[in-house]
Amino acid sequence: MHELLMKNQDLWDLFTRKEEYYPEKLDKHQRFLFSEKYLRNASEPEVSRYLMENGMRIKFPENQPFAVCLTHDVDDIYPPLSHSLLSSVYSLKQLNFKDSAAQLLWKLRGIDYSPYLNFSKIMDIEASFEAESSFYFITAETDPIRFRYDIEDIEHYLGEISDRGWEVGLHGGYYSYNSPDKIKTEKQRLEAVLGKKVIGFRNHYLRFKTPNSWEILADAGFSYDSTFGYYDCTGFRNGMCHPFSPYNLDTGKEIDILEIPLVVMDVALFATSKSFEEAWERTKNLIDTTASFNGVITLLWHNFVFGCSFRKDWVKLYEKVLQYCFEKGAWITSGKEIYRWWADKN
Repeated sequence: MHELLMKNQDLWDLFTRKEEYYPEKLDKHQRFLFSEKYLRNASEPEVSRYLMENGMRIKFPENQPFAVCLTHDVDDIYPPLSHSLLSSVYSLKQLNFKDSAAQLLWKLRGIDYSPYLNFSKIMDIEASFEAESSFYFITAETDPIRFRYDIEDIEHYLGEISDRGWEVGLHGGYYSYNSPDKIKTEKQRLEAVLGKKVIGFRNHYLRFKTPNSWEILADAGFSYDSTFGYYDCTGFRNGMCHPFSPYNLDTGKEIDILEIPLVVMDVALFATSKSFEEAWERTKNLIDTTASFNGVITLLWHNFVFGCSFRKDWVKLYEKVLQYCFEKGAWITSGKEIYRWWADKN
């Protein structure tokens, strides 16, 4: 694949994200700042198109036409006070007094009553569509916003996720994306609680440095990453709607990790959509585009969404997307299973 892309300089630069190596501007979280012109073109997977036109063939298990990689970043397992208040007020306006009280008073009943410890609920929704997903958990001790959680406190929840066949991966800490030692320490902490090896990764706030982050993750023993997407819009960051092995322009070598690029993140989608209908149409178009190239579309819906009364539309859209993809015959699965299929295929 790399040899083929090298024949087309423009697409090679897009695929490798050459302009990210020496960025002129970064945002407040030190992420690459994409131009408006680039964001307007992000809905077309030009690199995947070129590869398919030049002989690349994709065959999914049971000949499914395309794949959907479902993922959840677990930023919080306890609602911040602002979330609790918003959910309570929303429920009160709906005359749902029971939920309004539950959103505010869950602490009195114990941490297991936190509305954000909702992994079973999420898995049940996905199982109804014969789907599985990945949950990425934080183990970092420091965060710029607030204390998140101690992973040791929810060991039995991780066990339930793993026992049901869903994936537990690492959600790298805010300060860890460019630190080999921190990444390794966080991975070891999660594995100690889970009792098994962790192969999947996505970083908090989607902080990522091209190509350094891939090299760090490969060295730490991760099999795949799914950070490589947009924090402020939807689309294909390097023109790919397929998993790929990154290439380091500095070393002239392929990096030993699989990237399953992120295409749609709930927060970015709704922040840039004026209505539920617009959010749905944009997501549907990206699904249809991915399907036309026998690709993989990765979705990120944060777990807190499923415990927020004021985010019911986000849950509604998630279920609508699952229904649509299920009816189109997609393989709807986790990052772990996408990686295993790709590794077997190659």
